[in-house]
Amino acid sequence: MTQPGSPPRVPGRAESGILVLADGTVFRGRGWGKTGRAVGEVCFNTSMSGYQEVMTDPSYAGQIITFTFPHIGIVGCNATDHEATSPAARGAVFRADPTPPSNWRSEQPLDAWLRLAGIVGLSGIDTRALTLRIRAGGAPAGVIAHEPDGAFDVERLVSQAAAWPGLAGMDLASEVTCREPYTWTDGLWPGLGRTPVPATDAVPIVAVDYGVKHNILRLLVDRGLTPTVVPATEPAEAILARRPAGIFLSNGPGDPAATAEYAVPIIRKLIDSGLPLFGICLGHQLLAHALGARTEKMHQGHRGANQPVLDRATGKVEITSQNHGFVVCREALPETVEETHTSLFDGSIEGIRLRGRPVSGIQYHPEASPGPRDSAYLFDRFRSQIVEGAA
Repeated sequence: MTQPGSPPRVPGRAESGILVLADGTVFRGRGWGKTGRAVGEVCFNTSMSGYQEVMTDPSYAGQIITFTFPHIGIVGCNATDHEATSPAARGAVFRADPTPPSNWRSEQPLDAWLRLAGIVGLSGIDTRALTLRIRAGGAPAGVIAHEPDGAFDVERLVSQAAAWPGLAGMDLASEVTCREPYTWTDGLWPGLGRTPVPATDAVPIVAVDYGVKHNILRLLVDRGLTPTVVPATEPAEAILARRPAGIFLSNGPGDPAATAEYAVPIIRKLIDSGLPLFGICLGHQLLAHALGARTEKMHQGHRGANQPVLDRATGKVEITSQNHGFVVCREALPETVEETHTSLFDGSIEGIRLRGRPVSGIQYHPEASPGPRDSAYLFDRFRSQIVEGAA
């Protein structure tokens, strides 16, 4: 069935793009970027900026992103704003046609960037109707396709969407993690970061890569930490042999319960080492599994840059950037684990810590490239735990 309420067709423009959901719902519009098709989970993001950062965040692997903000593209794209070497999103959906770039940092328009990134784009559909569909029914499986001639086998696309297994039970961290260890030394861009710490004074840590964002690594460097990034399956013995002063567990995509099968035994040994440990997003969820809790899939997830979170220790409210479709279950928290942060949208857990130990996790993204920056203090807290432990 064709979704009602779509924007009027632009005269002279072929309907070269389509989004087909597993229940047979069809959205027709104009294709952009890569030609062909891609299957994934259809979600929505409410951010008003940072579309390039969103589409290159490895946590979006396996997903087709609907941008609720109608005007996308005016900043253009550049090589600096990537959050990973290779873009992770499978597709991108826009209300209006991508806006021509009008920014001094732009190196290419969004359409050209989407082609090079291998992302299928679609514009000219009623993104409000699609967003309401996701809110009511949860994030569905879908196929996004772009063909210049507008010829689509809708029945075949519906079958392909219906056959996709979904993110539940899917380990995607193993697909986006690095293959070999490397050391990251870049801080934030001039004017945005702190006074650089001399390399000779930097404190070594290890970052376990489940799909780490570059801006997380920049903020760690800005605080005088030098992260050696290791693959998700790196044995705990090899990590500890590097003699790090702290351990960081990164963000990433997929079902944490699936990744936990190989990650939890490693994390438990890292906890037993007594080193300060800090996890973000998937790293937070894997930490929860290692501490005896569990996770479950959310109805629609949290994706946007305007999510209010309560810091239970201070009573302060932070406006945060988020991207997750799974959550730590409150009823499964052991007594040794304390909830530190809570979502003011739906009351879900946004942060935990192991009582009496420098071990904590945060569900949201305190690196928040391009913003907001309310939660950057969490990196300061991690550094303080490391420095105090070494004193």
